[in-house]
Amino acid sequence: MITGSLVALVTPMHPNGDIHWEHLDKLVDFHLENGTNGIVAVGTTGESATLDQKEHCQVIGHIIKRVNGRIPVIAGTGGNSTREAIYLTTEAYKLGADACLLVVPYYNKPTQEGLYQHFKTIAEAVPGMSQMLYNVPGRTACDMLNETVLRLADIPNIVAIKDATGNIPRGAELIRDLDGRLVVYSGDDATAAELILAGGKGNVSVTANVAPRAMSDLCAAALAGNREETERLNELLMPLNRKLFLEANPIPVKWALQRMGMIESGIRLPLTQLSEKFHSELEEALKASGVI
Repeated sequence: MITGSLVALVTPMHPNGDIHWEHLDKLVDFHLENGTNGIVAVGTTGESATLDQKEHCQVIGHIIKRVNGRIPVIAGTGGNSTREAIYLTTEAYKLGADACLLVVPYYNKPTQEGLYQHFKTIAEAVPGMSQMLYNVPGRTACDMLNETVLRLADIPNIVAIKDATGNIPRGAELIRDLDGRLVVYSGDDATAAELILAGGKGNVSVTANVAPRAMSDLCAAALAGNREETERLNELLMPLNRKLFLEANPIPVKWALQRMGMIESGIRLPLTQLSEKFHSELEEALKASGVI
């Protein structure tokens, strides 16, 4: 079982939008050196929506090779097409990913039965791959209800869920009702500390891109039940947890990493550069959290 801080890694790009492989290596090394417990490759933060299938698999494979077994790599392989998700999950399995992250299908708004059949079909198609469900209704326009997650928990290789609802009572209820059948991770930086203290096992984090050590320490404190230290670190990181979402993720976090000198300015349309009016706000957050 993976516990702690799992960074939802950005995909660095040149200004023309081509993937910047050298900077991807730099980011992976940054996390290996600063306590990150796992890397999520090509999730939402990694611009999965604008990488084609070949690039998607290339980035996953590149990260797996660079990590070289030192920490787990979870491959983002979800989609709103079940067939595409099966293809990406199969390829990630061949590349040696430790698990895959499967987002609730976006745009087409399936029923709860449709969600159940979608994830069940992927799990059965790639039985050797451990699968993490991912519920983020704010982005998918489709909310996977707790009762659907409880049904899916009976499938052997569905082992975890990333809960990005930000709803702590609902998340705590899910943890209670699952009774250990699935591992629950937060997918919402602003509420991650509380969910871990309620029994979650870690955080799939955007903030960890720029503050890996502090997020790793926060997760460790919360997992140990040290509320005082958890609250101290949460207060330190809260400016980033808020300001990294001034515009759609990953626009702000890519700007922050560029400001830190870690990556270049590349981002793919329809996403654009962070609006100039937000630069000072995000810079202040980076300073308040001790990043710069």
